[in-house]
Amino acid sequence: MQPELDLFAILPEDKIPEKGKILISEPFLPDTFFNRSIIYLTDHTPQGSVGFILNKKLDLKLNAALEGFEDWNENLNMGGPVAPDTLHYLHNLGDLIPKSVLVEGNIFWGGDIDTIRELIKMGQISQSQIRFFLGYSGWSAGQLERELKEDSWVIAKVTSDIIMNNRGNDTWKRVLRSFKNKYRMWADFPDSPEMN
Repeated sequence: MQPELDLFAILPEDKIPEKGKILISEPFLPDTFFNRSIIYLTDHTPQGSVGFILNKKLDLKLNAALEGFEDWNENLNMGGPVAPDTLHYLHNLGDLIPKSVLVEGNIFWGGDIDTIRELIKMGQISQSQIRFFLGYSGWSAGQLERELKEDSWVIAKVTSDIIMNNRGNDTWKRVLRSFKNKYRMWADFPDSPEMN
């Protein structure tokens, strides 16, 4: 059994999405990709939003999917339904990876893949420093705001440890159980409302 999460969570009632926050899907969201998902927003502008699902591990390892990563024996994550044949990554390596984009705090998005490949070959990147995703989650202008008004998502702010190190499929429940408010009971809802 994994220990309780130690996280700093803010659940704003105004439902304002911002990069660096997470979206937690409501328990009965009917979407196949987003059901019981936690999504880290890496970009949010009036033109739309981009994020990555943190708790959906794929049955595919990076070293089997991409040449040059033979030493990286970790599963890829499903980032979302958009462009599922593209590779994306979040890391806390900062300026060590050229062309990285700061999301918030010590979390960066993207950067030069050749540098990452070389650092992995030299054993200078650990699995707690980088996460790889196939595809991403995207919303067009106003779409995420509409979904928030429909109560499809709850917005929270969590520590970078949740973003980088909590990779299990049980993370959705564990994050909800860490809250000291009405959302905590969502964690124990059955997968289907009919089972209630």
